[in-house]
Amino acid sequence: MLFEDQRFLHEDLERLEQAVADRVAENPSNIRHRLARDHELARLLTRIEEQSQRLLEIYKDADGLREKEAQMISTGDQFEEFYKQLDGIKDFHKRYPNEPVENLERAYKRRQPGEGETPRMEIDTMFTGEEAYGQFLDLTMNHEQYLNLPGVKRLAYTQYLGVFDVFTPPTMNIKRKDKVSDKYFRYVSELASYLEGFIKRVRPLQDLDKLFAAFDEEFDTQWSAKEVPGWTNEKAENGASGPQTEGTGAGIWCADCEKEFNNENVYRNHLTGKKHIRAAAAKKAAGVSGEQSSAPISNGSSSFSFKERAVAEREHRIRCLSKELESKRKATRDNVERRQAMTERERQADNEAMMADPEDYVDGGDRDQSDEEDSDRLYNPLKLPLAWDGKPIPYWLYKLHGLGVEYPCEVCGNYVYMGRRAFDKHFSEALHIYGLKCLGITSNTNLFREITRIEDAVRLWEKLEQDRKRDRDSRDNVVQMEDAEGNVMPERIYLESVAPLSLQTHAYSNFLTVFKSRVFSSLQAGHLLRSIMALWGRCVNIIQKDWSSANIMGGPQ
Repeated sequence: MLFEDQRFLHEDLERLEQAVADRVAENPSNIRHRLARDHELARLLTRIEEQSQRLLEIYKDADGLREKEAQMISTGDQFEEFYKQLDGIKDFHKRYPNEPVENLERAYKRRQPGEGETPRMEIDTMFTGEEAYGQFLDLTMNHEQYLNLPGVKRLAYTQYLGVFDVFTPPTMNIKRKDKVSDKYFRYVSELASYLEGFIKRVRPLQDLDKLFAAFDEEFDTQWSAKEVPGWTNEKAENGASGPQTEGTGAGIWCADCEKEFNNENVYRNHLTGKKHIRAAAAKKAAGVSGEQSSAPISNGSSSFSFKERAVAEREHRIRCLSKELESKRKATRDNVERRQAMTERERQADNEAMMADPEDYVDGGDRDQSDEEDSDRLYNPLKLPLAWDGKPIPYWLYKLHGLGVEYPCEVCGNYVYMGRRAFDKHFSEALHIYGLKCLGITSNTNLFREITRIEDAVRLWEKLEQDRKRDRDSRDNVVQMEDAEGNVMPERIYLESVAPLSLQTHAYSNFLTVFKSRVFSSLQAGHLLRSIMALWGRCVNIIQKDWSSANIMGGPQ
């Protein structure tokens, strides 16, 4: 019955092609529906490939059964062979009366709810809640494994999302000899396996085998040239030309101690330390012992190199896959930060909206009915905001956040904010602060919360300036001074009027003191008249200087 099998395969291929065409013509906007359609297309294409392979084997006729059957039909009694096959079919159904008959017409039609398992149900079990149908990565388990590795930095989940594909210092401080441990190998293997499985789930129609083969070819080339990051050749000692720069590449690397120094002076002092001398001696002794017993450990070194290659291959696979999933990684980081800023009620509402059961698929044959359902689905008379899935948010959530209340702000150029939350948040945003600066308000912007009118903001700023000026004046009058007669006055008035008079009195007292001392000394020497004349000239000069200084300071004339 090879001819019947051949006819059946041709019919099956035609129906498969029609099913693929029907599904490609659909363009669902929902990511859930779109991903389910892609996975269904992938299964149909795999089925086409399998059936085509079977059909090619029949045409090749390697065992000659097809040619033999053609001769039996053409040379013998045609009806005899026909009735013989008919009796075989009847006998089969007598033995298996409950055997279902395969209906190709319904085999590849989209199943309605209640007719069996649907692609939508498979999609629900294919992704975790954190992945949100392939929109985000779920690396929480891998993050826990990373934190349990010895010698790594303790990073938050958001930080880990940005550096999980970096395996070199200073981000990853695990030494090369410690990377061949079972714990580290299990970590990189599970991380690479997850990323590989994730890209298969989100890209079911892409030829991923070709992509993975390109990754392997690139790794083989880099490994042969010893250019894999973190797995290049390491020198045991620094050369005569100077210290070798390794590690992060920004400092000076000490190969004996496997440590990096940012300062050259610190590195030079380190070379004379006991720790460096012990490390250099230990490395030198290890090198000698390795040369003496190179033959016995050759097998061990080859197995060690095989482990290194396996670990390096998985690290390279992780780097390549992370580049392919760069947009997913960025979206994951943004989503984690967004959910961390949510309240518990908002997080629950977001989970309910994400896990909400969308409307079922419609049959591709009922075009008019599907168009009506699509129009009903997109009907939005209340003009509710759209959620992440392209549908309007629930009305209770709309009322909960007060998104129907408008809050205009003149300072922001008459911009209208929808909802109290957005209105309260905008007072600390750049647009509102820039509007205040344009009005001349440069400080204490927190005092202008809830003020949206330009007139109110300007009036408040003028009042604040007046209060500041009044405070400065009051501070000037706080200090009180008292003159020699007991009169109390502010410090400013005292310095302007009383201080010059005190200076004149002090000058006269100095004059009398000098005059008396010089007179008595002159009397003793016998030159009274000459001394009096000289002292009188000096006193006149002193008096003129004191009066001129008093006039300059605003004293009495």
